Amino acid sequence: MATSVFVNLPVADLERTKAFYSALGAEIVPEFTDDNATCIKWDENVFFMMLKTDYFGTFTDKPVVTADKGAGVITALSRDSKEEVARTRELVLANGGGENKPTQDYGFMVQSSMTDPDGHILEFMWMDPAAIESGPPDMAPAAHVTEHPEANDRYADAEEEGWPARE
Repeated sequence: MATSVFVNLPVADLERTKAFYSALGAEIVPEFTDDNATCIKWDENVFFMMLKTDYFGTFTDKPVVTADKGAGVITALSRDSKEEVARTRELVLANGGGENKPTQDYGFMVQSSMTDPDGHILEFMWMDPAAIESGPPDMAPAAHVTEHPEANDRYADAEEEGWPARE
């Protein structure tokens, strides 16, 4: 049996959410849609459960952080071609979404980082099937790598990234 993925996200307006995702080609699943939630079906294994923010809060004891206040997750969805990535980007912009970051074209891969009307970050991407099989040529391991003495030291790694790892 294949694994299904259900991404649960808080939203402000279910009708706006349904209209937006339908315009992108996703299907609304009426059996799992009511006044508190809507189920968005991307394909046979990937679903978004879009829950009104207050209802979303009933599933956790943690404070609910909405996407307009910060980023907590970036959900990437593959497309069948570079052209499909570009078309999806245009659909997002035409239907109330926005651009999170400019589109990146690496030749073997294209990523378009967008936001839905609530601010959830969605990346639409395409990767050349040859790169999936063998890895992209510019990301091949170096022939000779000298490991830093503090490699895999969580404190040194964190400090290099600017995090206050040591107290």
